[in-house]
Amino acid sequence: MSARAKEEPVAKRPPSVDAVMRTTVAMAAAAQYGRPIVVEAVRQTIAAARASGAPTEPERLAAIATERVAINSQLNLRPVFNLTGTVLHTNLGRALIAEEAIEAAVAAMRSAVALEFDVDSGRRGERDDHLRGLLRELTGAEDATVVNNNAAAVLLALNTFAGARDAIVSRGELIEIGGAFRMPDIMARAGAALIEVGTTNRTHPKDYISAISERTGLILKVHTSNYRIEGFTTEVPARDLAKIAVKHRVTLMNDLGSGTLIDLRRLGLAPEPTVAEAVAEGADLVTFSGDKLLGGPQAGFIVGRKDLIERINRNPMKRALRVDKIRLAALEATLKLYRDPDRLSQRLPTMRLLARPKADIAALAARIAPAVGKSVGDRFIVEVVECASQIGSGALPVDSAPSAGLRIAPASKAGGRALDAVSAAFRRLPIPVIGRIEKSALVFDLRCLEDEAGFTANLASIDIKEPRDALA
Repeated sequence: MSARAKEEPVAKRPPSVDAVMRTTVAMAAAAQYGRPIVVEAVRQTIAAARASGAPTEPERLAAIATERVAINSQLNLRPVFNLTGTVLHTNLGRALIAEEAIEAAVAAMRSAVALEFDVDSGRRGERDDHLRGLLRELTGAEDATVVNNNAAAVLLALNTFAGARDAIVSRGELIEIGGAFRMPDIMARAGAALIEVGTTNRTHPKDYISAISERTGLILKVHTSNYRIEGFTTEVPARDLAKIAVKHRVTLMNDLGSGTLIDLRRLGLAPEPTVAEAVAEGADLVTFSGDKLLGGPQAGFIVGRKDLIERINRNPMKRALRVDKIRLAALEATLKLYRDPDRLSQRLPTMRLLARPKADIAALAARIAPAVGKSVGDRFIVEVVECASQIGSGALPVDSAPSAGLRIAPASKAGGRALDAVSAAFRRLPIPVIGRIEKSALVFDLRCLEDEAGFTANLASIDIKEPRDALA
């Protein structure tokens, strides 16, 4: 064997880590991301090149390693375009936060705040004080407290008043919310003994009355916000339950789930029970969410009788479920927007999106359809269609709002593979675009699309990677 043949494999060996790190690309990456993470990426890239026989020029390896670092440095929790048609999409973060709330949260993050400090007296204060007055004003309740979500609010109230005691609830109200999270499980964790009354579709006052005993700690009414039973049904209204509770000296808690502070008919939507109505109907305690119809960050509120709220706040669980200064600041700013209900649909994103006219959405669809069509090419047909938006997160389960959007369907009979390919391509964009698959097409409901320019600019990066035979 000649000397030249013996030397050839040596010449093709990948360069050392040090050699790659001395390239201009690698040095720039180290300055941007830090040397340790770039060195590790270079090691991995060299190992992959050695195993696959890929090109081993230092500059090429440095570029591959830098791309790897850039991808790994992206935040996992990143913005997406929600074109699913569900305004309050649990998997996509539910409510968008008002600018006033964002500014308040940023201010709280940047400096020390009077979280549990009374500036006037110079003494220790309570963090609930920042919201207590607002919640009393907006709901008519005597007092209020806040925890990190509505499930926590229900858990805390049940533990306080029905721990090791009975909690009476209609069988038709034993709901399961997202993620297989069931009301009976929450009650069990709270230490309450579940007493089911009535049947799935019919519950009468006598059912509650016959279940009340010396062991009863609480009557629980649950708003079945994520489903609706129609037909031969009967339920006991909260107002009538309040009379039963008063007569038998039992606490009544009304869990509204999503909860709203305004009459949704102002937005052209079907009515949902408001928190103020639940308080006026006589519930001793009312629980509801902050990040659903209310339009704020994730939180759970408990409003009601002052003596009962005081007992809840003395429960050791309250500390484990409390919210931090950032959410408190955002919640305060959000609640203050409700003092001006006439401008709420302009200032609160959730209300703005729910109130958006169908004609405006259809006009948007017509404007961006050519850009979307150009991005996917002639292998797909893009057309403007009518659709129906859902509120989501358990609110108005069978009601929808007329909307418009785009339907993207394969131009041939390629079917599923082509549809999967184009859907994945939109999800791989710098700002992922999330739609829904419906009737052999990818549908984008545009109710929640407000950044038209950002959306169209985002399309420049689309890359449909499915094999040609599936798209031809």
